[in-house]
Amino acid sequence: MFKAVLIDKTEGKQQVAITSLDEASLPEGDVTVSVHCSTLNYKDALAITGKGPVVKQFPMVPGIDLSGVVEHSASPDFKPGDTVLLNGWGVGEKHWGGLAEKARLDSRWLIPQPSAFTPYQSMAIGTAGYTAMLAVMALEERGVTSDQGEILVTGASGGVGSYAITLLARLGYRVVASTGRQEEAPYLVELGAENVIDRRELSDPGRPLAKERWAGAIDSVGSHTLANVLASTKYGGTVACCGLAQGMDLPTSVAPFILRGVTLAGIDSVMRPLAHRVEAWRRLGELLSPHQLEAITRPIDLTQAIGVAEDLLAGKVRGRVVVNVA
Repeated sequence: MFKAVLIDKTEGKQQVAITSLDEASLPEGDVTVSVHCSTLNYKDALAITGKGPVVKQFPMVPGIDLSGVVEHSASPDFKPGDTVLLNGWGVGEKHWGGLAEKARLDSRWLIPQPSAFTPYQSMAIGTAGYTAMLAVMALEERGVTSDQGEILVTGASGGVGSYAITLLARLGYRVVASTGRQEEAPYLVELGAENVIDRRELSDPGRPLAKERWAGAIDSVGSHTLANVLASTKYGGTVACCGLAQGMDLPTSVAPFILRGVTLAGIDSVMRPLAHRVEAWRRLGELLSPHQLEAITRPIDLTQAIGVAEDLLAGKVRGRVVVNVA
């Protein structure tokens, strides 16, 4: 038997609870992992609370991240005792995820635990930090350099935002953080932001084009915020989009693209090819220190996950939440 956060639905009503399950109930897969740590991401919080159509089938164990040790393997790529890491691949949406003491998975979704980090540290980074790294790499690949001007990070107090600021500052970029929680300004400055602005500057409907302000941006908010970011991005700049905290809509025009040559780069972390994942984690190992991870991370245990999911959606959670499962 093992414990898990289990989401189910009866007569159209969702229930969620910490449940004891038999190992025989695990889904199909060629590797069984004893989970040490998982995380709470925005997507996990939507799944647990039922406030977003994340879960595609019931019952479901949420948790889009996990790190742990292989118990059983029918794959030539992994053997019992190997420490592994997983981000995305629809786990926690279509396949039971990491908020459980055991997980049975497709070996193609796993990568070896990066040597730069412990399992706890890799979950302190998790999908949020890995996504932030992919976004930074997208800016680099499109020629956005540190001497071109300020880089804006929206949703700055969240997991992706916190890591985006940290990584950009480490690489020498001048970072402006946008947040709705001005009390977090000292935290954002500590991470590396040179300036903190109120999200209200960007969250209301704006014009197709505005004054050029940003050489680039990393946006996890979407909707009017992303539209305003695009409208105020400098000629030839790039905006990496990786979230929808304000909404899925994008009320913009073609003006930033055809008059200023702005690039909107979509960042998908769920189905990213293996080589991209390995490279992103290699870069994270070069750029992040244990001290930085501690500043961004809050640990909880499995029994606290349901309550903290509500707090996360209410904007009461700063940085990252690591769930100690073992």
